[in-house]
Amino acid sequence: MTAKIVLIVAAVMGALAVGLGAFGAHGLEATLTANGRLETYETAVKHQFYHSLALLLTGILMLNLNSDYFLWTAWSFIIGTLIFSGSLYILSLTNVTWLGAITPIGGLAFILGWIFLALGAAKAA
Repeated sequence: MTAKIVLIVAAVMGALAVGLGAFGAHGLEATLTANGRLETYETAVKHQFYHSLALLLTGILMLNLNSDYFLWTAWSFIIGTLIFSGSLYILSLTNVTWLGAITPIGGLAFILGWIFLALGAAKAA
C-alpha cells in the first residue's frame, strides 16, 4: 500500500465518519434510542474519526519518512476501524449483543497501530 492510497483511504474514512455521525443523529436516532445504543453508535463514530485522522498522519509520514512500520500502522488503523467501529455500528442497529465480543479485537488493532507508529518514528529519527 502506497502513501497515496493511505491518504485516500483516510479521506474516505473521515468522510464516512462525518456522514455516519450525521445519519445516526438524524435518520437513525429513533432506532438507536429504541435499542439503547445511541452512546455505542457515537463511540463508533468517534473512534472512526480519530483513526481517520491518525491514518492521515500516517500517510503524510509515509511520504516523508522511510519505515515499514508506517505500513503496519496504516493496516492496523484500517483493520481496527473495520472491526471496532464496524462491530459497534452493527450492534447499535441490530442489538445483536455477541458482536460486542469482537469489538476488543479492533481495539487491539488500534493499540498495535499506535505502537507501530511509535516504532516507525523511532526508526526514522
